[in-house]
Amino acid sequence: MKLKRRETNRCFHPLAPKATILVCCLLCLGNAGAQQDAGAAATAGAAPQRTRAPQQNVPKTWIDKDTGHRVTRVTEEPGSSALYFNFDAYTPDGRQMVYSSSAGIGMIDLATLKTRPLVPNGTSDTPGQPRVGRVLGVGHKTGAVYFTRTSPAGLSEVYSADSATGAVHKLVTLPPRATVVTINADETLASGTYEIGDHTAEDYGNNRGTAIPPGQPNGKGQMMARRLAAHIPMVLFVIDLHTGKVTELLHSTDWINHMLFSPVDPTLLMYCHEGPWQLVDRIWLIRTDGTQNTLVHKRTMFMEISGHEFWSRDGKSIWYDWQLPKGRTYFLASYNVETHHRTAYGLTPNQWSIHFNGSNDPTIFAGDGGDSGQVTQAPDGTWVELYHTDISGRRDGVNSPDLVQPGVLLNEHLVNMANQNYKSEPNERFSPDDKRIFFTSNMLGPSYVFSVDVAKAPASETDIFSTPELAQRFSPKPPPTPYDEQW
Repeated sequence: MKLKRRETNRCFHPLAPKATILVCCLLCLGNAGAQQDAGAAATAGAAPQRTRAPQQNVPKTWIDKDTGHRVTRVTEEPGSSALYFNFDAYTPDGRQMVYSSSAGIGMIDLATLKTRPLVPNGTSDTPGQPRVGRVLGVGHKTGAVYFTRTSPAGLSEVYSADSATGAVHKLVTLPPRATVVTINADETLASGTYEIGDHTAEDYGNNRGTAIPPGQPNGKGQMMARRLAAHIPMVLFVIDLHTGKVTELLHSTDWINHMLFSPVDPTLLMYCHEGPWQLVDRIWLIRTDGTQNTLVHKRTMFMEISGHEFWSRDGKSIWYDWQLPKGRTYFLASYNVETHHRTAYGLTPNQWSIHFNGSNDPTIFAGDGGDSGQVTQAPDGTWVELYHTDISGRRDGVNSPDLVQPGVLLNEHLVNMANQNYKSEPNERFSPDDKRIFFTSNMLGPSYVFSVDVAKAPASETDIFSTPELAQRFSPKPPPTPYDEQW
């Protein structure tokens, strides 16, 4: 389908008859029950929950009236969520996807969209079963699911689970105060950071002694500025998952965060200088022996920002949100790690997304939108989006490889997310075959994993509903994210 160059590209279907049989097809009984414990959800990596009474008849699938694309609620557990947008979520054969909930780790069969438990959390009936901490992702080589647990001594431990059988193996115990967040391409190393000295008494929003709901904490921007200004000494490291050997890559008093290994090169690690983006040169690369520490994007303008970086599937490029300056001009930009060439695709505030993500086709991307409280203050930005790149335009200038190659993004709306509370970000990703986009949404109150078909639904299908109106049967429309909490 050819996309027009405009901010919105809606396709309206006529409203279907409200016959009882249609409603019965739409509404299937989900797992009813009370809201999940927020602390337990945080431990499992699930999204924050909106307060609401226990749900019955939670909708399973429908065609979004505003877009013509089929939306499916994939998970049954209230409080379930997909992984962060740039984490590895799929098995190498492209048949399964990992997700998390307060019940533990689960797997989604991508052919049938059926779910099954993989690693259960301990309950009062199983007091010896520890809880899952952070899901690190799925291994590119074996398809094992990597995750952490906390030992009785308070140390973080790394485990793997066979994605077929659920058999769990303990791999390594981390040093005191250390955490890891990413596994390399051949599954031999994990990377993370630890702080030098005990700083747990200092409140930076994510180090409190009691569990807090995940998602965006209140006053996130102020918290990030305080944490950056604290100049806490810390170490970026890798740990051998077979021997437990720790290799220190970098000592810093800047805030180091968001490590992410290349999907193809086991020796190449991306990491970030964390903090308010306008105060840091954020995106960096380093080798696993500590060499070739390289800045990916250097700020050249006051209030310029870059962030929410992710790898292309072939590992050749890093893509990121680039604003020049913040909140005024928007690009989806890339840096080729082999040639060092750069591209930048412009977009409008209504087209912008909190997160972008790539497909197998380097010209097609997805985004999770954003409400009017985000950095763009977009009045009509609450959509799951499909993007195509367009490099047409003037070509009569003198070009060279060291210049940024320009273009624009053309967007198509896939899901109307007007009932999403964007303090919990949808974190979209393409399926391995690019036929679906998975995302997490709390539009119904609790969060669930959803998918939307990239292709439009056949005109013969009649289960067409307004997604916001359907969602508001279960949860009221939330207020926009407070703009003063922006980072």
